[in-house]
Amino acid sequence: MMLRYALRTVRARKAGFLGAFLALLCAAALITACGTLLDTGLRGTIRTERYAAAPVVVSADQYVHRTTVKHKKGKTKVKHKAKPIAERAWLPERLRGTLARTPDVARVVPELTFMAQPLTPSGTGGRTAYGHAWDSAALTPYRLTAGHAPRAAGDVVIDGDLAARARLRLGDRLPVQSTQAPRTYRITGIATPATAVRHQTSLFFSAGEARRLAAHPGQVTAFGVLPVKGADPERVRRAAVRALHGTTAQVSTGDARGPVEFLDAAAARTRLVSMGGAMGGTSLLVAVLVVVGTFALTVQQRHREVALLRAVAATSGQIRKLLGREALIVGAAAGVAGALLGLPLGGWLHARFVALGAVPDTLEHTVSVFPPLAAVAATLLGAWAAARIASRRIARIRPAEALAESRAEPTRPAWGRITAGLLFLAGGVVLVVVLASLRTEPASTPVTFLAVVVLSASVALLGPLLVKAAALLLAGPLRLTGHGGRLATANLRGNATRMATVVTPLTLLVGMTCTVLFVQDTLGNAARAQVREGVHADWVVVAQGPGVPAEAAERLRTRHDIVTQVVRTTVRVGLDKYPAQGVTPAGLTRTWDPEVTAGSLDRLGPGTVAVSELAADQQHLEPGSTVKLTLGDGTPATLTVAAVYTRGLGFGDLTLAHDLVARHVDNPLASSVLVRTTRTQTELATTLREFPGLEILSPAAAGALHTDRQQGNAEVNYLAMGLVLAFTAIAVVNTLAMSVAERVREFALLRLAGATRRQVLRMLRTEALCVLLLAASVGSGIAFAVLTAFSVGMTGRAAPAVTPPLYAGVVAAAGLLALVATSLPGRAALRARAVTAATAKE
Repeated sequence: MMLRYALRTVRARKAGFLGAFLALLCAAALITACGTLLDTGLRGTIRTERYAAAPVVVSADQYVHRTTVKHKKGKTKVKHKAKPIAERAWLPERLRGTLARTPDVARVVPELTFMAQPLTPSGTGGRTAYGHAWDSAALTPYRLTAGHAPRAAGDVVIDGDLAARARLRLGDRLPVQSTQAPRTYRITGIATPATAVRHQTSLFFSAGEARRLAAHPGQVTAFGVLPVKGADPERVRRAAVRALHGTTAQVSTGDARGPVEFLDAAAARTRLVSMGGAMGGTSLLVAVLVVVGTFALTVQQRHREVALLRAVAATSGQIRKLLGREALIVGAAAGVAGALLGLPLGGWLHARFVALGAVPDTLEHTVSVFPPLAAVAATLLGAWAAARIASRRIARIRPAEALAESRAEPTRPAWGRITAGLLFLAGGVVLVVVLASLRTEPASTPVTFLAVVVLSASVALLGPLLVKAAALLLAGPLRLTGHGGRLATANLRGNATRMATVVTPLTLLVGMTCTVLFVQDTLGNAARAQVREGVHADWVVVAQGPGVPAEAAERLRTRHDIVTQVVRTTVRVGLDKYPAQGVTPAGLTRTWDPEVTAGSLDRLGPGTVAVSELAADQQHLEPGSTVKLTLGDGTPATLTVAAVYTRGLGFGDLTLAHDLVARHVDNPLASSVLVRTTRTQTELATTLREFPGLEILSPAAAGALHTDRQQGNAEVNYLAMGLVLAFTAIAVVNTLAMSVAERVREFALLRLAGATRRQVLRMLRTEALCVLLLAASVGSGIAFAVLTAFSVGMTGRAAPAVTPPLYAGVVAAAGLLALVATSLPGRAALRARAVTAATAKE
């Protein structure tokens, strides 16, 4: 029976439930979109291309492992953890013989994969270019359609896509930038794959030249195992695993070959899970906050109706059941529609991440039923919980009190609400204090946005008190604005709960937007300042392509000039990941100053390392300490700490000798070369004229270029949180429109009392500006507190980067939303005749 009443109510009050429906629809769409990203990270397919003709692939272990054994109360617990390494790990070539003796193996093909960028005006069409030995062409397979295989060191075979794109023919000369100095090769053949290869460009060299360019003597990237005809690949895999027992080699078949080939896609899975989880969690918290406020406004609009039901003997339980079932009906409709909208939204979001380079297109977008089902379930649960929370007071009080409160808000303070608001405020303060102690971005980012949401929740609960306080402070100035100002003051005082419902989404919008925009600037400005203060070179050599070859740096090096090569990578100390760099130790202090606080850079060499204060604190290191780390390709190293420095945000947390790092990265070319010299820019450019794509810049220009390249990372974060901000903006408009639409009778009575339409609209605009002022002040305060704590933790200084024009734009945009969402429904409400509206049934 209660369900039937709920259905009738929803049908009769479609307009009244529209606001709640829109809020739940947007929440379901957002949760579904984030869920598809999470699902893609967990189960997304990475299809192999290069190894399409090799049913079994043997590769090196791409993880660092740690096993801990704990003995407690007579029980032994073994816990194993693994974290991915940053570069490609290599296998000993001697394992080829072991694999060749494995049963049912017809052929073992060693594979070499290394960077090989063709230097053509047309480029590669966005594909990553790799070099291989021609002997491994059978793994795809590639077959010659013209010419012959490379025989000499200066020969190369290119794929058909590159030949067509760059209009290359047999006999043409092709410059290639690989792991060493650029070299020009003669095209001796053009090959096409038997299966589609869409994500990479392949260049094939002679066996000797491939080994030289790979620069890993006695090692290979992988082995392609070709079984005898009719053999089961899974049986061959198990046999290979037994044969390789005692080594770290990994054996893959089927879809597991894709991550072996595309390491960036395998790493992107973890990143996508992190982004999807963070976005989904933040979206869910924002959705709960917005939906509860929307349902509170919906229940408030029906206060008289619910009071009459109480007066005719409806029990508290029946009222709760009625409102709960209404919420479930609206939630079911909104959840299904929102989940369907969220699927294309998730696809668009994945495509944007691919376009920004955050996710490679080799990781295919996955669509399954789980994200929509989770969104519908979350929407139903959120709608029901929001209705229960919003109806808590009206369902508990006596019928006579309910009838009295249907015409005026209660004057007694709601101590339960105030207590909850103070608890949320205390929780937000605790999060801000914790944030000030977090010194890594992965740890601080989720706490940053959680703190904003929790503090906004405290604003939602303490909103009536804040509105009354604002009305008290603004009463004097508002009297000067005339009748509209006095009416606005009366409404702020007498309808504080309704106004608080409007303040909450506006506060969340201002606070969250400022945090999203300025958290990246805070971190970026601190890093740029450290780089600007730490680089003492006269000139910086950078490359438009993969990097600066070591030969170019050697060409610049003279007896009086100091040349410092810088190679970037990521290393692990235990399972902890740190950005690192390799630098040339000779004359380092003349080109680079990381602000050493202990030890000396003069001791930096092949067996030593300099660490940032962050890494030193986390790993308990000091000069003379021994640190065991894992280099980018998984090679273990034991080094002695030579120095501890401050500027880790700008230069990385670990600094090693250049030659040590260059041997263990996929791209050994320098990301930059610092030059201390008396020579001019033109003289340096003349010295490097044989190396295409190199630029000589001032340190300031090089820093600006680095900033432009880092902007892509900021755009990813803006996109990730942009949907949450869009949802919040929709909630602002929705809540304001609902708040104004319910006041048709109030406006009619004002007009009957002598107020003109212009005076009523002026009152509405004044109310909106007061609400905006309160929300902007509180939201800005929340953002400033959170950003300050973030700055203290990440940079060591309370110096959040706030751009005044951008901040003014945020407040102006919020104000425009508030005025439009107030004025349009207000004008619509004033179209009806005052007598008709005042005497109409509710």
